[in-house]
Amino acid sequence: MQTRLTDLIKDTPEGQEADAILRSCVHCGFCLATCPTYQLLGNELDSPRGRIYLIKQMLEGQEVTEKTQLHLDRCLTCRACETTCPSGVQYGHLLDIGRGMVEQQIQRTPYATFKRYALRKLLPNRTLFSTLMGVARMGRPLLPARLKKTIFPKPVTARSPSGKTHTRSMLILAGCVQPALTPNTNHATTRVLDRLGIAVMAAEQAGCCGALAYHLNAQEEGLNAMRRNIDAWWPFVTRSENPVEAIIVTASGCGVTVKDYGHLLQHDPDYAEKAAKISSLTRDISEIITAEASTLIPLLEAEKATSKSSSPRNLAFHAPCTLQHGMKLKGKVEPVLQAAGFNLTKVADPHLCCGSAGTYSILQPKLSRQLRDNKIAALTMENPDLVVTANIGCQMHLQGGTSLPVRHWIELLDETLTG
Repeated sequence: MQTRLTDLIKDTPEGQEADAILRSCVHCGFCLATCPTYQLLGNELDSPRGRIYLIKQMLEGQEVTEKTQLHLDRCLTCRACETTCPSGVQYGHLLDIGRGMVEQQIQRTPYATFKRYALRKLLPNRTLFSTLMGVARMGRPLLPARLKKTIFPKPVTARSPSGKTHTRSMLILAGCVQPALTPNTNHATTRVLDRLGIAVMAAEQAGCCGALAYHLNAQEEGLNAMRRNIDAWWPFVTRSENPVEAIIVTASGCGVTVKDYGHLLQHDPDYAEKAAKISSLTRDISEIITAEASTLIPLLEAEKATSKSSSPRNLAFHAPCTLQHGMKLKGKVEPVLQAAGFNLTKVADPHLCCGSAGTYSILQPKLSRQLRDNKIAALTMENPDLVVTANIGCQMHLQGGTSLPVRHWIELLDETLTG
């Protein structure tokens, strides 16, 4: 694709990156076949190729309108197009650049501005969010059935790890909403890795991964959250005795962002090198479990030989977009679940997004519900006993549309290992 970027942008780091991405696009249109919003709306401007043209026009100095903003807002950033693209177009990075520029030129309505501000301040604040969830749980009996599904019961106190001392250690990201909604996800991770001889710890000062603010176009706010995490993790990474082997992320939506810290902070002279190191250490929990297969499989075989568990055996696995397209970890979880004795039912069009996409389900509710309903139909086509996934956002979103339990897959592995 030929480009003629304006003088105001072409020599900036963002302009140079955008120019390289734009020039890699060959207009082939393969991305249209896997774009969820194009499948629903049939509008070229609601496809990756169409949005690339809109961003190109903006960078070349053409007028930016509310229509431009609308079509960029409608993108889920699922990155299925990147998996499909034969030219390796880094569409997600281009979209971040385009959205950031549009936000500077188009004024949103006061209501839309407040809504985005509230999301940025509420969801990453663990204390505030946990308090509000407590209030919601008390009022749960009075809520409509649709909303009741999204208010999980108060978590039961989790079983503790064995208490054994391990020479190997890893950090874990607590996350924003996960501690209040599904704390057992990280508790289960800690117990599983304890069985594998790995100690898990958390850095108290680490907080939101930064994705929420960054993808709501408050990009500097998001980058500051990333810097805070790096500062919190750095002493564990650089300590002279027993430095941590990895930073574990159990929410794939956070994992894809932390793995991108090196790119996002590459022009920050104080954090570029540290960010690259943090990204290199970041692992989705599926990567850790797969790497420890030689230890895990004998444990699973031993438990299966003696177990009398009546747990559901037929599962539908929903692979979050951030896992399969963002981190390119397609096919990591399924073999682990099969090794644990579960039967995986067929899922139609597994590459398509469920419609959660961070705050998308709040900001684009109609499209989000359509995608969720389609995904639930695909997940339940062979009548599974429950649905499992790898991301808290997908888990909550899907649970709001089905009576089947929706859980994180690591919880089932934990239960299998403990009989």
